[in-house]
Amino acid sequence: MSVSERRSLEVSGKTVEEAVEKALAQLQATRDQVEIEVIHPGTRGLLGLVLEEAQVRVSLTSPAAPAGLASAREAARVAQEVLEKLLVGMGIHARISRRVETEGTPEGEPTILLDVKGRDLGILIGRRGETLRALQYLTRLLTSRRAQRWVGVVVDIDGYTERRQTTLQELALRMAQRAQAEGRPVALEPMPPHERRIVHLALRDHALVTTQSSGEGEERKVVIHPKKPS
Repeated sequence: MSVSERRSLEVSGKTVEEAVEKALAQLQATRDQVEIEVIHPGTRGLLGLVLEEAQVRVSLTSPAAPAGLASAREAARVAQEVLEKLLVGMGIHARISRRVETEGTPEGEPTILLDVKGRDLGILIGRRGETLRALQYLTRLLTSRRAQRWVGVVVDIDGYTERRQTTLQELALRMAQRAQAEGRPVALEPMPPHERRIVHLALRDHALVTTQSSGEGEERKVVIHPKKPS
């Protein structure tokens, strides 16, 4: 069946992001070529176990240029407002600044960056950034619903995201050296998609190793392989 004949798909996944990625792969499309409707955001129980999978409807539209900066700035205002309400609901007082970034983003689609600063904000980060990822997910989901389109939102808490990115880049280089020295693949700990992407990008142009993702769901990890001598 051709892509044009499959103009809409309903797909389930452990998270909304996973379901969207599945649909995009099946439709052979990018985000700027589809409309995304969240049918159910999914539910989780104790220990993060998935009780009910997320479900989305992804529909092909006519190819269009990425959203302009004007609409992105309006979406950024909405995203900041959404995050402020979430923090107030949690009884947390903090300052939020926002900016729109276009360089280095997929398909040139603007990404909204929200930086949260204040005192004693460790509770918003959580173990290995789990609370921060949940807060970012909620902000992205609620912003997208109000904007009636999928909006890329990144939330940072007192520079944690930047520090974590630096840590992962340094880890990637150390493990690349290890894989090269030992002449065997080296597997990193399981990571969420955005952290695996940081590792892949850090080693993308490495002359002596390659990377690939392995595993399923929350156990998916990056494996670094030494290149075979030519």
